[in-house]
Amino acid sequence: MNKDLTVGNPQTVLWKFCLPMFGSIIFQQLYNIADSLAAGKFIGENALAAVGNSYNITLIFIAFAFGCNIGCSVVVSRFFGAKDYGRMKTAVYTALTASGVLCAALMLSGFFGCNFLLEIMNTQQEIMGDAALYLNIYILGLPFLFFYNIATGIFSALGDSRTPFLFLAFSSTANIIVDILFVCAFDMGIAGVAWATFLCQGISCILSVALVLKRLAAIRTAEKVSIFSWDLLKLLSVIAVPSILQQSFISVGNVLLQGCINSFGVSVAAGYSAAVKLNNLVITSFTTLGNGISNFTAQNIGAGLYPRVRKGMCAGLKLVWGLCVPLVILYFIFGRSLLLLFMDDVSVEALKTGVEFLRIVSPFYFVISAKLAADGVLRGAGAMKLFMAATFTDLVLRVVLAFIFAAIWGPVGIWCAWPLGWGIGTVLSLLFYRMQVTKTHAVLKR
Repeated sequence: MNKDLTVGNPQTVLWKFCLPMFGSIIFQQLYNIADSLAAGKFIGENALAAVGNSYNITLIFIAFAFGCNIGCSVVVSRFFGAKDYGRMKTAVYTALTASGVLCAALMLSGFFGCNFLLEIMNTQQEIMGDAALYLNIYILGLPFLFFYNIATGIFSALGDSRTPFLFLAFSSTANIIVDILFVCAFDMGIAGVAWATFLCQGISCILSVALVLKRLAAIRTAEKVSIFSWDLLKLLSVIAVPSILQQSFISVGNVLLQGCINSFGVSVAAGYSAAVKLNNLVITSFTTLGNGISNFTAQNIGAGLYPRVRKGMCAGLKLVWGLCVPLVILYFIFGRSLLLLFMDDVSVEALKTGVEFLRIVSPFYFVISAKLAADGVLRGAGAMKLFMAATFTDLVLRVVLAFIFAAIWGPVGIWCAWPLGWGIGTVLSLLFYRMQVTKTHAVLKR
């Protein structure tokens, strides 16, 4: 069901819209968590490290798909808020076309360049073969990743966060079952883990795209709708490209960090692989809630209801901080038990590494969640230069400090770099948010 985010109590509207999105991303992250769980528990520590190394490269592809999602979602939200349904449909068709072309280019690049990236990360020879095999199968499924992200972006733009949640709840649960089936019953090893994700994500993509097209067909327009527009492609790119660059640079930073981490051995790499999956589950969830704030912001700006933007930000902060409390407690106190889902007790060094990472990083979820909420407003308002400045500052600091601290304190130094980068990036994002709100108020007074 499509929902207008420009009416009703901002906090109630935003929370009802965002909570299913939070549930959706939890299930979406289960794809990668299930892969690591199956690899670590049913294949071995080397397989877990191989999936972990591959994961950092898959994040580059996810960055492009995520950027397309954001660009489409924000632009469609504005047209939907303004009741301009003709241009809204054209924006959707343009996004689907452009994403298809981009996806094809990335598939070619992936098949020829992933081994090079694995070598840059100092991937150990004993896991290189498994990591490359996993990536090659993953790349075959990139069209499913891209078109699924476009579909969920459209659902969000139309105010519907429930439908993607239902799709993901089903497909992610199925992925866990198929992972175990392919690895344990069919003895397919790493290939079974990758093919399970391919199959389940493909079904989810096909169903979601079909439903999106059905929803769009039900929205009547007086004028004939174009299936492609260069002007709208430029508008989509203004939002999508900075988001792609942000996520891509974060992914490249993760690749560089992985190279540093791999220098400490397979056990440390395996422990980090498990812990960073748990960490990314939280960060990606908060990023998705930030996307919900972007949709709320964009719809209300499209409708000219600027005062609701600040109320949406306040409601968003209450939501993310409320979710931080149980997550920080869970990771800080029960992190060891969660990590044991991915590895056995005999992996002493890997387990120690994972616990250290979670205990250093998790208390600062309160900090990074505030940044991601502010980033949501900046994206929804189209203030992409400010958004990029805060994000790149965080990333550069984390990578540079990680290498410096690693030389002094070893792996623990790498984990300590995260809170410092997050803290400075959050201060900048909140300052830029305040600048944007002040600018909006100045426009209203004229």
